[in-house]
Amino acid sequence: MNIFPAIDLVGGKAVRLFKGDYAQMTVYNENPLEVAKAFEAAGASYIHLVDLEGAKSGVPANLSTIEKIVKNTDLFVEVGGGIRNMEIAESYLSIGVDRVILGTAAVTDEAFLKEALAIYGQRIAVGVDLKDGFVAIKGWTEKSGQTAHDFFAKMEALGVSTVICTDISRDGAMQGTNRGLYKELSAKYRIDLIASGGVSSMEDIKALRIMDLYGAIIGKAYYIGAIDLKEAIEVAK
Repeated sequence: MNIFPAIDLVGGKAVRLFKGDYAQMTVYNENPLEVAKAFEAAGASYIHLVDLEGAKSGVPANLSTIEKIVKNTDLFVEVGGGIRNMEIAESYLSIGVDRVILGTAAVTDEAFLKEALAIYGQRIAVGVDLKDGFVAIKGWTEKSGQTAHDFFAKMEALGVSTVICTDISRDGAMQGTNRGLYKELSAKYRIDLIASGGVSSMEDIKALRIMDLYGAIIGKAYYIGAIDLKEAIEVAK
């Protein structure tokens, strides 16, 4: 299993939200490149970046910060947050981002998702946020009518290779990840599944590794020192 340490970006800074609430934001570092280099120094090969402003507005707001991370590290960079048309997807991929994550757009604009997959294939991932068993969109501010299983079945049929799945109720809450959810999804669908939201202990890492998931995202737990990144990477192997 691969570990994806995460940086959430607002105003060019590394931040975290509590349960997706933009009003409950903590700034962890004014210089996200510094954080990315610390990830790399701890042995990370991957990084998960989210433009929180883009997620809310649909307009990229942290492109230059992301480009600095791409250019100044050897990390595999995946980016999500407000990628809702080909122009935005291309703006990231053209600066060397390895994979872009379609969130709201994957739910609301199937034609765009199909076009992106046709052109970029595995460089397109889908991010799905779940709230009470349903897919949430627009930076977690709206609940759609689709269940998790409806969504995963559709993504598999369309040929999506990677899905990042977040249980909003666990995100940033340090209450452990939703192991039951990931076990069920990984057993049922032939998709590279990345667990996100509430990965807060080495026990979570071990449990997810046993399920043979493709990846797990570590956010708040790293920033508050609850998970040692170097150890997590070793355990995930």
